[in-house]
Amino acid sequence: MASQSQGYDVEKLFTAGSKKSTGGRPRQDYRLARFACYMVALSADGNKSEVAAAKTYFAVMTREQEELQQLVEQIGDNPFTEVAQRIARRQELTEANKRLMARAQAAGVITQQQAAIFFNYGYQGLYAGETRKDIQERKGIPEREEIGNWMGAVETMTNVLRAVVAEARLERNNIQAPDDANQTHYDAGKTVRGWLTSEGIYPEQLPTPTKSYRQIVKEEAERIAREDEWEQGLWGAHPPQELPPGTN
Repeated sequence: MASQSQGYDVEKLFTAGSKKSTGGRPRQDYRLARFACYMVALSADGNKSEVAAAKTYFAVMTREQEELQQLVEQIGDNPFTEVAQRIARRQELTEANKRLMARAQAAGVITQQQAAIFFNYGYQGLYAGETRKDIQERKGIPEREEIGNWMGAVETMTNVLRAVVAEARLERNNIQAPDDANQTHYDAGKTVRGWLTSEGIYPEQLPTPTKSYRQIVKEEAERIAREDEWEQGLWGAHPPQELPPGTN
């Protein structure tokens, strides 16, 4: 077996459940670990819609996890990289949450109160039981301020993962009820948390930035404007010489 050849304990990946009989050949149920699901999807017939959906799900998850690992390595102690990545990832999170909310609405999450409950389930799975309010209080964020504005680049990316996984599961499992959507979001958050903690990353322990997203966007826009002014002034004092025709 492929998983065994890679050093995995097969009995832990494929846990035997109850045996069932339908009058014919006895059937054995198994509980599959995430890696086991991945191996099954990888080796199954991709022409089947269920298998194709599973392969897409694992491809998305793998890409997002690789991006997060690269992000952690890129940032290090470089404040300029952190600012640039915060801006990019915050915009990505906004789009991911929009897509997630659109799918949740299809499952019956309609009112603002239902939406708040739905997102709290996701946060609780990711942040070891913390709700949006708990996160605000821990970070010292004003009540009406978006918690996403006070996340560093890595924490923002963990929430992108939460939203991506939740959306994929809502779609894959054809969730049609608010309660099921809430549980799906919680489980998605918990799945992401499990992978993060295995890498030594605990979302609730990630540092809170000293400046909000809005502030760094404003400062970055001002910095770019100053650079543009400086370059325009530079060329104004020393206009670039045009090259004669036919020269490179």
